[in-house]
Amino acid sequence: MLWIGGGVFMDKNKLVIAIERQYGSGGPIVGTRLAEELGVSYYDDEILSMTAEKSAVGEQYFRLADEKAGNNVLRKIVGGMGRKLALGHPKIDGDVTSPENLFRFQSEVIRELADHESCVIIGRCADYILESAGKEDLVKIFVYADTPTCVRRTMEVDGILDTKEALDKLNRITKQRREYHRYFTGREWEDMTNYDLPINASKLELDQIVDLIKTYLRMIGYEI
Repeated sequence: MLWIGGGVFMDKNKLVIAIERQYGSGGPIVGTRLAEELGVSYYDDEILSMTAEKSAVGEQYFRLADEKAGNNVLRKIVGGMGRKLALGHPKIDGDVTSPENLFRFQSEVIRELADHESCVIIGRCADYILESAGKEDLVKIFVYADTPTCVRRTMEVDGILDTKEALDKLNRITKQRREYHRYFTGREWEDMTNYDLPINASKLELDQIVDLIKTYLRMIGYEI
């Protein structure tokens, strides 16, 4: 049993929650609140600066490639069938800024975070990376919602006044994340069988989603 900072008593030594999220579903807000209530660390785009520091590769390269599929030509050749990227060690010379190598650098950081502490990690194929590493203390969550809900939340959070602009942004980012996940994992991002707990956020408030996740954690053996 372990007492984790923030007042959460758990009957397992560690807990790593990987959250994939549809744009506009409220996933990052849910992840932030969940981490606060569990008293664990929360990682989103902080991973980019951490990876840049560890790899000595400019952070701008990681930001430009963030949750986007790799080489366009190769992506067209691969088509819809996807491919699994071998998650070996990244190269430290030659083409170190290729999308595949940047992904390997980022994967190393995600694995190290999960090895050293309980945390919530948002996106960036963390579910696949940690599952492939054999993490037993991993809970994989997918937060999604219907289009009207995602458009409304996109407008609220991003300060967008035009519905079409919000919908265009939602569709663009959804496509990027879908292709990113398929390119690097060979799996379909929206295949709910890849996750322990898919959550339809359309009819739920964000605090209710946090409560739902906590209820699920209790059901699988965590005392929180």
